[in-house]
Amino acid sequence: MLVKEIMTRNPITVTDKTEIMAVAKILLDNRINGVPVLDGAGNLVGIVCQSDLIAQQKQLPMPSLFSFLDGYISLQSPKSMEKAVRKIAATTVADAMTANPVTVAPDSGIETVAALMVDHNLHTLPVVEHGQLVGVVGKEDILRTLMPAEPSPTKETSHDH
Repeated sequence: MLVKEIMTRNPITVTDKTEIMAVAKILLDNRINGVPVLDGAGNLVGIVCQSDLIAQQKQLPMPSLFSFLDGYISLQSPKSMEKAVRKIAATTVADAMTANPVTVAPDSGIETVAALMVDHNLHTLPVVEHGQLVGVVGKEDILRTLMPAEPSPTKETSHDH
C-alpha cells in the first residue's frame, strides 16, 4: 500500500506568520496532531505539532551544571538553551515549528512511513511531490490500514407476495 492511497489531500496548512493561539485552535478543532507550515510563496518550510506548542508551556529548563575542581561546566550548550527559550517565548509558528521537516512522496510505501514515524518519533508527515505539498499522512492513517476492511453492506431484497 502506498502513501497516496491513505494520505489526506489538500491538508489544512498554516503560514510561518500564523499566531500560536490560532494554530492551537486549528489542531484542537480538527482533532489533528500537526499541520504543514508554508511560506508566503506556498513552499513547505516546516511542520508545527502539538508537542511544539506544549514545549512553550513548560518551564525554562535550567542548565545542568557539573562541578569539577571547584569550577562549573555546563552540560547544556548555549545554542540548545537559546532554542528552548525561543520555543517557550514563541508567538508565531516560525518560532515554534520544526523547520525542514521529514517528508515522504506519494509513492512511498506505508512500511517506510511507519519506520520514519517510529525512528524519529513523528506523528504527521507532509507528502511532497515535485517540490509541492500534496497531502499529509498521520499515525492514524497508518493504524487504519491494520484494521480489517469494512464489509460492504448487502442490499436486502424484499419479497412482496
